[in-house]
Amino acid sequence: MSDEGKKIIVDDDWKQQAQKEKEKLSNEKPEEQHEMPPVDFMLLINSFAMQAMVSMGAIANPATGQAEKDLTAAKHYVDVLTLLEEKTKGNLTEEENNALSLTLHDLRMAYVQISK
Repeated sequence: MSDEGKKIIVDDDWKQQAQKEKEKLSNEKPEEQHEMPPVDFMLLINSFAMQAMVSMGAIANPATGQAEKDLTAAKHYVDVLTLLEEKTKGNLTEEENNALSLTLHDLRMAYVQISK
């Protein structure tokens, strides 16, 4: 049988039911949805620093709940922050610059201590 002879039949009850479901879904707030912090430079610094600390095993991995050491990954995150410091030199506020410098200092000291 060819497709030419077939007709798609859509009844109005189905359309109304689909519209009601669509409206209901658009009004519901998903449980997983939560408010995100504002995007700023401090968030970026903290994100990389947290990854470095997790990689050093200083903080438990949130996914596993276990402290896991991956010093190669830890060094990578410290290097990313170092690159960020170099590339943003002269373009940061005093607060941002101080936060980045202190974070890098603390991460480097922690890395040296943990890698012994």
